[in-house]
Amino acid sequence: MKNIGSGKLISLGIQHVLAMYAGAVIVPLTVGAALGLSSKELTYLVSLDLAASGLATLLQIWKNRFFGVGLPVVLGCTFTAVTPMITIGQKYGMSGIYGSILVAGLIVLLISKFFSKIARLFPPVVTGSIVTIIGTTLIPVAINDMAGGQGNPHFGDPKYLAIAFGVLIFIILLNRFFTGFIRSISVLIGLIVGTLVSGCLGMVDLSSVKEASWVHVITPLHFAAPSFHLSAIITMTIVAIVSLIESTGVYIALSELCEHKLSDKDLERGYRSEGLAIVIGSLFNAFPYTTFSQNVGLVQMSRVRSRKVILVAGVTLVVIGFLPKIGALTTLIPTPVLGGAMIAMFGMVAASGIKMLGRVDFNHYENLLTIACAIGVGLGVTVVPDLFAQLPSSVQLLTSNGIVAGSITAIVLNVIFNAKTKRTITAQQPKVQAVEHSSSHI
Repeated sequence: MKNIGSGKLISLGIQHVLAMYAGAVIVPLTVGAALGLSSKELTYLVSLDLAASGLATLLQIWKNRFFGVGLPVVLGCTFTAVTPMITIGQKYGMSGIYGSILVAGLIVLLISKFFSKIARLFPPVVTGSIVTIIGTTLIPVAINDMAGGQGNPHFGDPKYLAIAFGVLIFIILLNRFFTGFIRSISVLIGLIVGTLVSGCLGMVDLSSVKEASWVHVITPLHFAAPSFHLSAIITMTIVAIVSLIESTGVYIALSELCEHKLSDKDLERGYRSEGLAIVIGSLFNAFPYTTFSQNVGLVQMSRVRSRKVILVAGVTLVVIGFLPKIGALTTLIPTPVLGGAMIAMFGMVAASGIKMLGRVDFNHYENLLTIACAIGVGLGVTVVPDLFAQLPSSVQLLTSNGIVAGSITAIVLNVIFNAKTKRTITAQQPKVQAVEHSSSHI
């Protein structure tokens, strides 16, 4: 799509918002409920989080000499931070949460240049494994949503499954029989049709829209001014570094889709944007932000790599943050409908990883072992999250997340094997020509 009309841009941007919305709001809802916030405070916290997510997204796509990776990435609060934030909040209050987030963001800004050097540790055997792990470890989330969501007393109800698979089949049919714009917004159409059908079955509750106000003002330090505690700062810094590892995999996956070879400078600007987003989040009493993997699958499915689409998504998120009633509309999408759409998107992420692994020389046993162990650890931790439950909580931040555990496994094994054989990273790098950011991509 070299020339995307305004109507198409808006539709594609909203599709990205809907794809990440559930993941974005679950963090403030979970943390706020655990800290005993009232329903009014929860509504404000969700709106604040959406506005901050939009601002963080805009920082990433605004590529300049100081920050911005320049890829079609969407940012939201990392779920890795949920348990640490609850723990910090229960011990030091919300001021302790925001103080630790502020310092963690500043540390990310300081280490962004150094951290970008890890790009040399990501040949195809590593990048392909990481992207495959990202997709496969997200699929259980979609499966749970298809059945009604974890904790639902009617989990697995045939009605939920029928709606979820109906949405999935509908999206598949749109991709089979349509091309161009209709195919590119197939997920959005699937979500709308699925919600309408669910409404006819009495599964859509409009009360949240009726109760929400039309406009509210977002102010800095609404809940508390930051306070600083060493243990909280160390914990949140570890969370931020974990998020950088996850983001690296997303950057690599998107660079493959956009046929844009990442440099150390690109990664440095991307990490610096995340640091800025974390700092801004703390000052507005929001959360630490990271790139969302689910939107990678949407870029793959829509085949639209334009940053203009993400610009629309970012602006939309900011606007929704100031308009609670409009934001409440997106909460109407039933969980099974989201699950049906997400299974296709997350699967596309995994498929992209498998495609990247196609460049790996499988005649070398070390590559096979690296892939096997990385994916095995990543999936294993995802399926059995209590595997490392007896380890210290600071260590669990690195071991309880399947994406991070698998990614670290792939990186370490690649270093071990390549250090001995002295195979150059350049020899394993994908032969993708860097492309200029023409109007079809930005």
